[in-house]
Amino acid sequence: MYKVNDRELLNPSEVIEFLYCPRFIYYMRCLKIPQNEHNRFKVMKGRDIHQYKSQINKEYVRKKIACTKKEIDIFLHSKKLGLKGKVDEVLQLADGTMAPLDYKFAEYKGVIYSTYRIQALIYGALISENYEKPVYTGYLCYIRSKNYLAEIKFTQRDWLILDAALKDMRKIIEENYYPKATKYKARCVDCCYKNICVEGLEASKSLEISGF
Repeated sequence: MYKVNDRELLNPSEVIEFLYCPRFIYYMRCLKIPQNEHNRFKVMKGRDIHQYKSQINKEYVRKKIACTKKEIDIFLHSKKLGLKGKVDEVLQLADGTMAPLDYKFAEYKGVIYSTYRIQALIYGALISENYEKPVYTGYLCYIRSKNYLAEIKFTQRDWLILDAALKDMRKIIEENYYPKATKYKARCVDCCYKNICVEGLEASKSLEISGF
């Protein structure tokens, strides 16, 4: 699909950030402006998970799934898709298919957020290509909900959304295309690029006027 070298491979975080706001990928890849990640609460919380993963009874988690074999912390890449990523667990299932299992330092609140879904989908795509096996399902383990295990059934719509996102990201990177910002202005408040992005500056002014 895409001809890229290893340095150009996109990771799940970049895809998720692109879906959060398309301008993330422009600032990172076109203008080469790194994120000030240590100031971003969500990123820090995501990294906390590694401190808790060692405390989980992973065999107990896997027994809930018809898993026949697993591999842990597997790095995968695909030049065809232009993607790379490290999967917490690569599972072989009893029905001959495979699935990613990802641990989340979060509570399960009855809804699987789109960011988690797209991350699992990317891992699924990487597993399917590298292992040449079908992937129809992904699993999330919510550590702060007593290791609640959520199942994600991937749909055709999911694959289409991922494919469209990757095409749009490539267009931005290859053509230095400056995309529209997200239509959800509340997202600008927590954005690390809010001081250089017109939408971010406008969002900050709105907060000042509101007295926040």
